[in-house]
Amino acid sequence: MGYTLGVGRVIAVANQKGGVGKTTTVINLGAALAERGHQVLLIDFDPQAALTAGFGLDPYHLSPTTYSFLMKDGVQLRNIIRKLNENLWIAPAGVDLAAVDYVLTKFQDRNFRLRNRIAPGRDQLDFILIDTPPSLGLITTNALVAADELLIPVQCHYLAMRGVRALLETVWLVHDRLHPNLTLLGLLPTILQPDSRHSQEVVRELRSVFSKRVFDTVIEEDEALAMAPAARMSVLDFKPESKAAENYRRLAEEVSVGRA
Repeated sequence: MGYTLGVGRVIAVANQKGGVGKTTTVINLGAALAERGHQVLLIDFDPQAALTAGFGLDPYHLSPTTYSFLMKDGVQLRNIIRKLNENLWIAPAGVDLAAVDYVLTKFQDRNFRLRNRIAPGRDQLDFILIDTPPSLGLITTNALVAADELLIPVQCHYLAMRGVRALLETVWLVHDRLHPNLTLLGLLPTILQPDSRHSQEVVRELRSVFSKRVFDTVIEEDEALAMAPAARMSVLDFKPESKAAENYRRLAEEVSVGRA
């Protein structure tokens, strides 16, 4: 399956379980897509703001942010984005994003605000990647409704794999009730320990159960992934020859070129 570029593909990266590599995937898939020449925007939609901090921005002293963009009339996407390199931008989060789930409940369009807000500018980009919190509240629902596609990172651990079914049940509810055009881009095995029999068995089980919904690429455990955020950069910039950088380059190829 191939894709047309320049149509503003919006991809939500979500999993209700924490520690599975959501933010790591947004940072490094975004950097790898930008390296391929695509125009990429990363949206930090997680109140923990790890994506924002991962690029050296302080979520405690930022304004305007994704909260402003979502909640305040007159704040447009161009007002909040920061340029990271020639092809890569970020819409950063502040700590005020933690209030969104509560505040949104009073709005009639509470499930559609992010989709409506990004609509005017999305066609100026090739990709928009949305980082989400480890929960299934209104923030994540907004990301799913705004997205064309969903990417689910799954840690190569048995308990993490078991949570995928619960997430997919929620996704299908969103699909049926709010966004019938949402598609599953793929499940991404992450934090694979190459020498671990358990990790390998989890990947095999994922492929057995979900078949072609699982990416060919697997993200291996690599110390460089933990060190790169401390250096305020992607792993492709921090250690471009690392196995993690190569993993994300392969993932970017699968996402941009498409899978059979």
